[in-house]
Amino acid sequence: MSARDDVLDRVRTAIGPGARPTTGIPRDYRATTQDGLAAFLERLAHYDARAIQTDAADLDETVRDTLTQRHARDVIAPDGVPSGWLTTVNQIKDTPPLDNEALDGADGVVTTCALAIAQTGTIVLDGGPGMGRRALTLLPDYHLCIVRAEQIVPSVPEALARLDPTSPLTFISGPSATVDIEMVRVKGVHGPRTLDVILVAAPGIDSRP
Repeated sequence: MSARDDVLDRVRTAIGPGARPTTGIPRDYRATTQDGLAAFLERLAHYDARAIQTDAADLDETVRDTLTQRHARDVIAPDGVPSGWLTTVNQIKDTPPLDNEALDGADGVVTTCALAIAQTGTIVLDGGPGMGRRALTLLPDYHLCIVRAEQIVPSVPEALARLDPTSPLTFISGPSATVDIEMVRVKGVHGPRTLDVILVAAPGIDSRP
């Protein structure tokens, strides 16, 4: 019997009529952490993402200033992005849907988010207002995301409990980067090379870590 036949025979035995019933899978793993704003900012820095802190009163100006610093003129704005954020740039709407060439040719995209995870420094988009379809944040070379402090949850399990699993979820942990077999880090392989996160303080709360 070949090694392949041996493996397949074991699989058939494991799933066949005489297979032993499976036991319950333990689910008593830790579901929350104490991670907060400081951890979220630390993870963003680790991923080479830039974090910019502001408050609601200065948000419009902060978005405009950030786009100016990045020399972003042609900016994709999904439905739901406030027009006040983009008064100094050429807003590109995705209605009707832009083709891949137009997405790739834009200077960047501005979005909101569904929530963020402090433990991993991850931003989650779910296709809702201000986020648009997944391609909008995959092809442009620059992504500016607005995260409100109250959207940050400590851990991955807490995030999953709040998200709709039927939505088109996109988890973003820093700019796109990959490492080849020689450990050479390359950015922009499967997403934007540059990620800025504007963190908006919760009302009445100091956003500084």
